[in-house]
Amino acid sequence: MFRPSHVVAVVLFALFASTVFGITQRDTPRRMVRYGVYCFVLFTVSAIVLSWVMFLIAR
Repeated sequence: MFRPSHVVAVVLFALFASTVFGITQRDTPRRMVRYGVYCFVLFTVSAIVLSWVMFLIAR
């Protein structure tokens, strides 16, 4: 059975959510891809930053 780590789960969520956002929020294929990549980067960077903030708060 496939049991991804937390990082893999975040990356998979970011990939699927950004794909949906890119397809539904923009009208041309070029803009879809650019917006999807933009959302993917924002999802992953924000997850990393928030995890460090939570780590520092817990210490």
